[in-house]
This record gives sequence, structure tokens and C-alpha cells, in this order.
Amino acid sequence: MHSIPNVDLAAYRCLPEQSEQRSATLAELAYACKDHGFFLLSGHGQDALIDAMFAQSKWFFDQPKSAKMALYRDEKNPMGYFDRELTKQRRDLKEVFDFKAGGHLSSHPDRQMCWPSAKPEFQTVLSRFFGQFTMLAQETITLILTALGLPEIQVDQHVAEAFGERHTSAARLNYYPSQDPVPVAQRSGVSALGNMALHHHTDPGALTLLIQDDHGGLQARSRLHGWLDVPPEPGTIVVNIGDVLQVWSNDQCTAGVHRVLPVNSQHGRYSTPFFFQPRYDALIEPWVESDQPAHYQPFSWRDYIRGRVTDNFADYGVEDVQIDRYRLTAAPPVIST
Repeated sequence: MHSIPNVDLAAYRCLPEQSEQRSATLAELAYACKDHGFFLLSGHGQDALIDAMFAQSKWFFDQPKSAKMALYRDEKNPMGYFDRELTKQRRDLKEVFDFKAGGHLSSHPDRQMCWPSAKPEFQTVLSRFFGQFTMLAQETITLILTALGLPEIQVDQHVAEAFGERHTSAARLNYYPSQDPVPVAQRSGVSALGNMALHHHTDPGALTLLIQDDHGGLQARSRLHGWLDVPPEPGTIVVNIGDVLQVWSNDQCTAGVHRVLPVNSQHGRYSTPFFFQPRYDALIEPWVESDQPAHYQPFSWRDYIRGRVTDNFADYGVEDVQIDRYRLTAAPPVIST
């Protein structure tokens, strides 16, 4: 139980509803979601698409700096390339390309998606990834809520109301180099690098689906056992719980605190997260019965995500907003084995 469980989605789909194996899978998943908020997903059928994504990611980050800077993002339009992002007021050792696809931009009318003109295939592959992982995220969150004991009819209703066609999900290409990606001549006034490739944090949305290469370095913080390695097992997708699902589940789930250690390889490390996020006007509150005490007061997803991403661009001297700001009860105690 000290490791990150691996759920074979293809095998799970075939299990009878009342089988012991199904119950054991759901119990292991529920424990992981409570303790550290991470598990691996295999049997997902996306291997070819994942290979194509890594090829496109490598092509993009191998481009000259000038080509990437032509797609530079800013605080008003955070879609595109960035090389000086902050996490917990410390600069990460990474480059990113943030993207959305298709009609999902309509929920953010102020955000315009610009694609590299040199390679049309780049947009095609990333758009296909966005669509396929949207569907996979919907199935995965249903799996999690089932593990937590919610009736199927409630699961379907909650997911439909919270997301729908106007969900605000986003994705990004990550590249973690071994050296500072900001040119020396541009470092004046830029926050100094921290001691991590990616500093510890939770993701703000409901859940994240992450594909990672074979370099390792991703760690999740267990409430019971400290930092655990999230292994780069071939054919798996990493799933981690986000802030919103911790609130919805009324602390039955733990938003996964995670970090990425500095990269030793001169070739760097590649990963691509898909952030499954509710519609822009969603009200976030615990999904509990009227006779159950809610651990959080309701809050707006629109306001919360704005508060979470503001300090990605500059250090304003205060940490970004966290769900504990809305907590009504004491934080849950450390779980026992």
C-alpha cells in the first residue's frame, strides 16, 4: 500500500459488478485517493496517440528560441509558450506550451489559441489528444466516484452538471531541461530558479491525466509515508486528484501534492498533463446529503481558477489561493493503515 496502484481500465470494464476483484480494485483506488491522490491507469487504449504526442512535444521544444517566443503567452491570454513560470513563488526549471482545442475555447472568449504555422500536424495531433483525453477523464472521474461509494445515478448527474460541453479543461506540453531555459541576457528582473524542476503543489481542477516519459522524477506526497516516486511505467497514464474533487468528495479524496525533481539527463524530461476542469460558471461545493456536514463553503470556479493562476507570471508576495480558504471544519486527520 506504500506504492502507487495501477488500475487496468480494460480489465475493469469486463469485471462483473459484484465480483471480488472489482471490489478489491475499487478499495485500493479509494485508499490511494485518500492517502496521496495518485494512481496509474493502464489498458486505456491510447498508446499510439501518446507516442504521437511525445513526437510533437519534442519537435516543438527543439525549435529555435525565436520560433517559440512567437507564441509567447501572457497574463491576459495564458495560451502558448512560457519559460519562467512560478510555483509557490519559486521559478520552475521548465518550458511549457499551454493549449486548448476546438469549441472548448468558447468558455474563455478572452483566450485565443495560436498554433505553430510551420507544422500543421502539430495542431492536429494535440487537438485529437484533447478530445480523446476529455472522454478518458470523464470515464476516470466516474471510476473514482464509484470507488468512493456514490450511486451510479448520482455520479452521472454530478459529472453532467459540473462539466458538459463548456468545461474549461486545458492541457500543456512540459519540457524540463537540465539548464535554465531563460537566456542569460533576459534574466534581469526574473525570479531566480528554485531547487526543483517543478515545486510542490496541487492541481486546481477535478483531476489530471498525465503522460510522462521514462526519465522519472515525479513524486507524490503520502499523508502517511511522505514522498513516494510515481514510476514511469510503460503504457500507463498518471492520474492525480485535484482541489475541486477534494471539495466535491468532502475530503474523501486528497488533492495530490506533487513535485518534479531536477532533471539529470542532458536530454531533459517530457510530460503532458490534461487538466479536467469544470465549466466556468460552476459553483464548487461538497456533494453531501442534507443531513451531512459540509467541510467547505461554496465558491465560484471562475474566481478560484483566477486566484490559482495569477502568480504563475510574477511574484506578488503572497501565495495563490487554496481550498483551505473555504474550509468550515478542521483539516482531516492523518489516516491509519
